[in-house]
Amino acid sequence: MEKISGIHAVREALSAGRPLQSVMIARGRHGDRLEAIVRLARERNVPVRFEDRAQVDRAAGTREHQGVVGILAARGSVSLEEWLETTRAQESPGLVVLLDGVEDPQNLGAVIRTALAAGARGVILPERRAAGLTEAAARASAGAVAHLPIIRVVNLARAMEELKTAGYWLVGLDERAERSHTQVDLTVPVALVLGGEGKGLHQLVRERCDFLAHIPTSGPVRSLNVSVAAGIALFEVVRQRAAKAPPKS
Repeated sequence: MEKISGIHAVREALSAGRPLQSVMIARGRHGDRLEAIVRLARERNVPVRFEDRAQVDRAAGTREHQGVVGILAARGSVSLEEWLETTRAQESPGLVVLLDGVEDPQNLGAVIRTALAAGARGVILPERRAAGLTEAAARASAGAVAHLPIIRVVNLARAMEELKTAGYWLVGLDERAERSHTQVDLTVPVALVLGGEGKGLHQLVRERCDFLAHIPTSGPVRSLNVSVAAGIALFEVVRQRAAKAPPKS
């Protein structure tokens, strides 16, 4: 049973229409933000249960739930083919993030949050050897998982080939690459490929990238946290596309 906790995460899930089985509220907790969640849940026909604090603690698995826990309904996974079909008609150049073996749910949530803020259309994850959409990942995303499609694939290398066929250019971040991320044209449809913590891109994934780029750093530590690297690269995409866009009349 998948759960999300915290006022912001539960409110975002309800606002986005994410299917919830129920919302659990700790008895004795008051305040406008919790009352707004109760109203929103009832508008969405999501049952609201008022329980003792200890029971809410057990359901959340933590005491840092701010008095509210959402119990998510089971969701069918969206295939890459279905996602490509739904995004094909969009006019702006595509932007998607591929994560090659990111195992820390905090990093996963942070990448999802940043990807949504940068206008990405989705995040693609391998089904094996990668973090899942746990409660920790949902909390770290600050509700972004409710708004951004997350696509799980069996074979990441095969998914990369499907993206190429759909017109995406694959740009992998690798600290050993010769060119920097600012020297790659990111105004075209782009799939940013980031490796896991400490390991970087697997060889097979690296070989399938159209371009490899590094983020320049100074000092003895050259590698960046994957969520930080994702943020820098994603907003370089935003910068380049804004610079290329015609001026507004």
